[in-house]
Amino acid sequence: MTHARKSGTEQAWAALGGDPALLAHIGTSGPDGLLPVMDLARSAVAVCSLAAAELAARRTARPVPQVLVDAGAVATAFTSERHLRIDGRAPTSFAPLSRFWRTADGWVRTHANYPHHRARLLATLGLPTDTSDDIAVDTVAASFAGRRGPEIERTVYAAGGLAVVARTPGEWAADPRGAAVAGTPLVARDRIDSAPVRRTAALAGEPLLPAAGLRVLDLARVIAGPVATRTLALLGADVLRIDAPQLPESQDAHSDTGFGKRSVELDLGSRSGAAAFDELLAGADVVVVGYRPGAVERFGLTPESLAARRPGLVIGRLSAWGHGPWAQRRGFDSLVQVATGIASVEAAAGPENPPGALPAQALDHGTGYLLAAAVLRALTEQHDDGGSRLVTLSLARTAAWLLDELPARQEPGAGAGGSYDPEKWLTETDSPLGRLRHALPPVAFDGSPADWSRPPGPLGADATAWLTA
Repeated sequence: MTHARKSGTEQAWAALGGDPALLAHIGTSGPDGLLPVMDLARSAVAVCSLAAAELAARRTARPVPQVLVDAGAVATAFTSERHLRIDGRAPTSFAPLSRFWRTADGWVRTHANYPHHRARLLATLGLPTDTSDDIAVDTVAASFAGRRGPEIERTVYAAGGLAVVARTPGEWAADPRGAAVAGTPLVARDRIDSAPVRRTAALAGEPLLPAAGLRVLDLARVIAGPVATRTLALLGADVLRIDAPQLPESQDAHSDTGFGKRSVELDLGSRSGAAAFDELLAGADVVVVGYRPGAVERFGLTPESLAARRPGLVIGRLSAWGHGPWAQRRGFDSLVQVATGIASVEAAAGPENPPGALPAQALDHGTGYLLAAAVLRALTEQHDDGGSRLVTLSLARTAAWLLDELPARQEPGAGAGGSYDPEKWLTETDSPLGRLRHALPPVAFDGSPADWSRPPGPLGADATAWLTA
């Protein structure tokens, strides 16, 4: 006898350790086919909303609110960076050297949005940093066309750049790098110690803000981690983003994922920066780390060290590749799509066509909402049973969920009942950066906030302190 595969929402909620009876609180609306990854997207938002509703119920001593998952809101939020406008200007998503390249034996994709990654890629070809984009593109294309993909991958990564060979799902599954990820949980959940329960004040009033009074240190960049902390900020948390002054970051990216947050720069390698971080940690409830493994640990910020210094802490940890030989490598959504075979599945027919890409950076967004859900569930568990908690996710593991475990994908527009117009789920907000058009949050339950309480501001412009003593 065969058993029907569980829905994505059931799978994700089980991975989060949630009570299956609470799934009855989820209601959905809207068509299925707005994105070909709609099951992943809707499932990730649904469990995040349910985890928020569950925590709200704990802190109000009321029944769990009904969760509302709107397909249009989800589809718009999963492409939020594409809808963003800053005084009418659309931000640039990918730099000229972030693209596919033909090789002697297939395709590779590079990522060079950050100046230091661009410089390292050019250095492998003997080109100076100030090489124009036109010359750089022609030189890279000519060089890569005569070389094999694995050699390019090794050379560029050895120089600190990013290049990944396009593989099929079968090739990734047979590779030690893919096999190492496949056997891991979608959400790894660990209790680090036996710290006592830490209960915050009861909630009252509307909207319901289940994370009100909680403080979150946000050590994350690009999309996935910032989406998670943007969601915690929506739910009432005081989120303080920390960036290293020596690492360039995209203000445009922060204009999308910085809603609800404040932002500071701290050099954790300096005595003053480490002391400032220690002072913030002493008042934190959550730390979210979105850097590759080893990047912050070299400053002594292991989960065990953080929990020892702040018992009862919830730590959310995110990486590109998860476990195995590539665990400590840099990575981004586009590169994980290429390595795991998603890009080959999305390719247009024909041997001369390059690999494709999902119509949304769904690994980033999906993992971001799952990470927020995992943090919220860990807060509920800490509220009930104490203990410092660690939750760990990776883009590569989310890719395996999409490729191997979720029900079959629908094509865009299937069952949509007409074209999809995102305008209903967009709004405009004045900010220190100008007039922002942005996607509304998709996380919703009875009494939830409709929008963030504050717009993003300039990176690094805020005080290195919590909002309340």
